[in-house]
Amino acid sequence: MAYKKADFVIAARHLGAGHLRIIVYHILPNMMSPVIVAASLNFSAAILIEAALSYLGLGVQPPDPSWGRMLNESQSYIHKAPWYALAPGIFITLTVLGFNLLGDGIRDLMARKDYIDAI
Repeated sequence: MAYKKADFVIAARHLGAGHLRIIVYHILPNMMSPVIVAASLNFSAAILIEAALSYLGLGVQPPDPSWGRMLNESQSYIHKAPWYALAPGIFITLTVLGFNLLGDGIRDLMARKDYIDAI
């Protein structure tokens, strides 16, 4: 709805473009960047929420693996073998960071002028 009154949509409408053409060629390419960033951030948040719930015992049940449950189970070994807790924590951090950087990289790629001209 925010793009409905944008200058490029009004110009396309005055040039005689139909609704479908305006949506496909003007609105969708301009809104893909924020959608991709929001999706990558939401996916990262979902990973963190699942790990937190599993850590508390409210998430994935025991036959299925979960990094949060691995962190919870490693607490009893923290003085003897601290790497038990480091591995799931590092993998949660790297996965969330990876999805955030992937979304940011795709946003930067789509914002480049030569990418838009290639389409």
